[in-house]
Parts: sequence; structure tokens; C-alpha cells
Amino acid sequence: MYNGTGASPGIALGKALVIEHSELVIEKRNISNIEEEIQKLENAVKVSKDELTKVKEKALMELGEHEAEIFEAHLLVLEDPELVDSAISKIRDEKVNADYALNEIKEMFVAMFESMDNEYMRERAADIKDVTNRVLRHILGIKVVDLAGLDEEVVLIAHDLTPSDTATMNKSMVLGFLTDIGGRTSHTAIMARTLEIAAVVGLDDITKKVKDGDYIVFNGDTGEVIVNPDEETKAKYASLKEQFEEYRKSLELLKGQESITTDGRHVELAGNIGSPNDVSGLIKNDAEGVGLYRTEFLYMDKEDAFPSEEEQYEAYKAVLEGMNNKPIVIRTLDIGGDKELPYFEMEPEMNPFLGYRAIRLCLDRKDIFKTQLRALYRASVHGKLRIMFPMISSLEELLSAKEVIKEVLAELDAEKIAYANDVEVGMMIEIPSAAVISDILAKHIDFFSIGTNDLIQYTCAVDRMNQKISHLYNQFNPAVLRLIKMVIDNAHKEGKWVGMCGESAGDQRMIPILLGFGLDEFSMSPISILPARKLINSLSYAEMQKFGDEVLAMGTAKEIKEYVDKTFNM
Repeated sequence: MYNGTGASPGIALGKALVIEHSELVIEKRNISNIEEEIQKLENAVKVSKDELTKVKEKALMELGEHEAEIFEAHLLVLEDPELVDSAISKIRDEKVNADYALNEIKEMFVAMFESMDNEYMRERAADIKDVTNRVLRHILGIKVVDLAGLDEEVVLIAHDLTPSDTATMNKSMVLGFLTDIGGRTSHTAIMARTLEIAAVVGLDDITKKVKDGDYIVFNGDTGEVIVNPDEETKAKYASLKEQFEEYRKSLELLKGQESITTDGRHVELAGNIGSPNDVSGLIKNDAEGVGLYRTEFLYMDKEDAFPSEEEQYEAYKAVLEGMNNKPIVIRTLDIGGDKELPYFEMEPEMNPFLGYRAIRLCLDRKDIFKTQLRALYRASVHGKLRIMFPMISSLEELLSAKEVIKEVLAELDAEKIAYANDVEVGMMIEIPSAAVISDILAKHIDFFSIGTNDLIQYTCAVDRMNQKISHLYNQFNPAVLRLIKMVIDNAHKEGKWVGMCGESAGDQRMIPILLGFGLDEFSMSPISILPARKLINSLSYAEMQKFGDEVLAMGTAKEIKEYVDKTFNM
């Protein structure tokens, strides 16, 4: 048995197809016919553009606009004169072969992007690799596996799956994905969940352990993978697959129902999104609203300047209208830390996660902040808007942010621009100092939304990207749970509601605890919404309150997790 990271739920059984993106052998050669080499490059670029255009159209039809944007980005890479013209110049100046010239330029660009601190920009390195390798294969005349032409059911096994792989494959014949690398937020994992195909990633060297035709069974939830199992194990996994399919059918029946406990407590199940294109996933999974719209992606998608007020207005309007008057929580700009902008220079910091970011940056650069707030309030007439400030650590910051809102509304009034008068204004609780003074902060907001990803990191003083100490990053840490309970209690005393938009909100082990603590709104990945509703509909709020009290009395994360698993047979 091999163990990886369960990236997309589901049980898969079937024959393996190992995709080998064969190593490109590039050798430097001196050439005499320069124009012939340039023609080779230009022909390969043209064929690649034609292929990518078809891939984009297929992705648009089958996956939606958001996924198709990946290939639009790939086309833009090929149209970037910096890439192709630099390769042509290298062929001319150094009299070298086309594949060598392009590969050298590719390596230069990839190294530059991979060295950046910004995760978004590092991901662009993968795009450049994928696109240029496609061109290189055409120059070299290398044939690749035609995933679009699959005619039998297979489990795809690869070092990693490229965006092109997942967009072009014949999905009706793909039972699941297994990859050497990747985590729950990798492209392969995200696409697997979007396509509702079972997947396990981060298996290290599964491509070396498996050969074409091997029989595979795996669990996309637990991350367990078995190669060439005995008949008893096959039968066990076949039974698990039937159970999982029945479970998915039962989830469909929950669409249109309330998220309500057996004793009548109603909670709101919302979704986290990064762009207007994600709204379709929320509707498909029957979200009751948006609990977190991460507006920074609107800024990160721009290459040369901040998005204008009009661009932002259109994006916010699209989400508000798309969700048909359901509540939408839009977080104001949260850049800094690991999220940088190519057109906005920020000084290097020793501790960027504790530095000049989010609300701190916005209060310092009110011009940027006001533009966003104007767009938000203008869009508020198109739906039920809630505005949320990130990274608040003190009452002073909260009051300063609210003062900027007053200035913006005065400007809109003077310009006779309409906006809704019932926009709720809240803040994230992701810093321990905010949790500790939540009784004071609650008097000045309409709601809190708990961001567990950062709250855990800051409370436990753990860099969650550091593998050596990642075991200390634990949502069951009693200190974290006590802070969450404190925040909820303090808000409720002031008659304010509390949501959660961190990963914990969609975790089946955390939901009973959070429900017992009195959490009002759970916001999560769209695919987690119906499973969360199923669980909540089976629980008694009164019993979960007692359960929550029992958990709070425990001293270790291990003890709490084991108690949850035992109580709910997880």
C-alpha cells in the first residue's frame, strides 16, 4: 500500500495508464541555414497555437470559463515577443538550432519566475514550461499520448498532470488521477475536484512503482493506493465504490433543503470563491451565499496596473447578480505576505506574514482602498453585499477602516451615485489579539468571520509551509478552539453573527465542534457544501453544545481528534 494526499474524494478501480512526459533531449548544434531553423520554430509555434485554441474551446465547453482561462494564458505566453523573439535572436546571433535556442530562453524565464516569493507568480513558471515544451516537442517531432482519444477506462498516473492534459482528456474514460507531486491546492487536485474525479497526489514516485496495465485501487479521500490487489481487496474497494456512489446520490437530494439540525437550529452554508467565474460551482452545489470572495485575485490577474474602479465594479456586480440576492461577503484587498503584485513594489521584509499587508497597506494607501470601496458600494445595489476587513489586530484599525467608508459614502452622496443602505460591515478574526478583544470589537461591527488558516498559524507560532514543524499546525489545538469559542460567545452577546471562512469550516471532523460552539455561518470549497449539510442535518444542536464543552475541557489536540473520531466513527 502507498499513501499520498487525498485530493479529490471517490473510490477508483481499474487499469493503470502511465503518462510519461518523456524527457526532452536538447543538444546544442551549430547550424548553417539560419532561416530554416527560424522557420522550424515559427511552424512549431503556429501548430502549438492552433492546438491550444482547440484545447481552450474544448475547456470552455466542458469545464467553464474559469478553467478555459488557463489556456488563454498559455496562448498569451506564445504571443509574448519576449519569448519567441528572444529565441529567434539567439538563433541568429549564435547560429544555434531552434530547439536549443528556445530551451535556453525557457530556462531563463522559468528560473526567474520560480525565484519569486509570490506563489501566483511562481505558478506562471509551470505555464511557461508547459507551453514551451509543447513547442519543443513539435520542433523535435516527438509524439505524445493522445488523452482525448482514450477508448478504455483507465487510472491516469503521472509525475504531474499539466493543464493541457486535464482539459483534453476523454473524461468519460478516466477513473482517477495519481501523481508523484502536488498537494490539495495543486492544479491537478483543483481540476480533479472540479471534474469530480477521484485523485491522490504527492505519492513521491508512483510513476516508478506502477507500469501500464497494472490494476489499481485507491481512495481519494484517505489517500490509500494499492497496486495489483488480491481479489478480496478488489471486492472490498468495489463495495466502497458502491457506497460512495450511493452517498453522492443522497447528496443530490439535499439540494434546495435547509441546513438545519434535528432540533431546529439553522446555519448558513456558503462558499469561498476567487472570481466571478466560480459562481457556477456555488450554484451547482447549492450554496446559500458567498462567505468569502477573495478580491486579491482581481488584482493579481492584472499585469501592469491596479484594476480600475469600473473593472472592480463589474466583477462585484457579476457575483452579486449571479447569486440571486443571496448574501455575498466580499473581503477587501488582502495582498502582502505571499501575495504580491507585479506592478506594485513592496520592500523586502524579514517577516512578511507579520508585515505590511492587507488592512495595514490599505490604511496607508487610502487611494487604493477608496477605489475598491467605491466599486463595492456602487455594486451593492445589485444584491446583498457584506464587506469584510482582513488582518484587523486592534480597535484603532477597525475604526480607521470604517472612517474611510464614511469618506467614500460622503463622496458618493455628493456625486449622487446610488448605493444600498443595508450593507453589513464586518471583519476577519485571524489574529489572536483580535480574538482576545472580540468583546470590544463586536460593538463596532455587524459580523465576524474567523479565518482559521492564519488564526492557527499565528496562535501556534507555526509557519505552516515549514515541513519540519507542520505537525504543530493543528486545528484541534485547544488554544485555537478556545479562541474560536470566545469570539462566537462575545459576538452573540452583542447580537452579532459569526461565520468561518478558513479550511476548518468544511472539515467533517470540525463541523460538530463548530456547530456546538454556536457558529452561524460555515463557508467552504463548493464541493464540501452538500456533505456539510448532510452532516449538520443529522446532528442535534443541544447535543453538540455538550460535545463542544467536553472538547474544551481536553488538553491536547490528539485527545480531541481521537474523541471526535470515536464519537462520529470517522
